[in-house]
Amino acid sequence: MGKSIHTKEYKVFVERLKKARIEAGLTQVEAAKKIGRPQSHISNVENGQQRVDVVELKRFAKLYGKTIGYFL
Repeated sequence: MGKSIHTKEYKVFVERLKKARIEAGLTQVEAAKKIGRPQSHISNVENGQQRVDVVELKRFAKLYGKTIGYFL
């Protein structure tokens, strides 16, 4: 893994991602089912262990009722 996943900016990003999921009233299991991924994927993303690409970010934004800009 490169250093960029551990930057302060990335930490803020994953915190916003988790907050958006909670505000949407979804558990990790529910969010994972809706985007067709295992719960462990959501956990890994929210813990900063796995990166999110732009296509997946778009899916998260739609699912959580947020704009992509909210996460940035």
